[in-house]
Amino acid sequence: MPKGYLIAQTVVTDPEAWGRYVEKTKPALAKFGGIPIARGGRCEIPEGNGFSRNVIIEFPSYEAALGYARSPEYADAKALRQDAGIMNMTIVEGI
Repeated sequence: MPKGYLIAQTVVTDPEAWGRYVEKTKPALAKFGGIPIARGGRCEIPEGNGFSRNVIIEFPSYEAALGYARSPEYADAKALRQDAGIMNMTIVEGI
């Protein structure tokens, strides 16, 4: 079964509130088997309009990634993030 990946591109405007959001995501990540494989490290945007902070989280399956993004646990975390920055989030199926 192909793995699932959550790709998030973000602009953080309130680092303190964003930190609370990140902490609150941990129970949902554990529940759905999410493993961060990239989280805000160095990046370069060689083409197009990118974001300076990028996150990639690997899940055991596409369905698990969707489950995480749609879960009540993640919704609780998301509520903390609303005024702390902007985010584009995409769920993709691996090959």
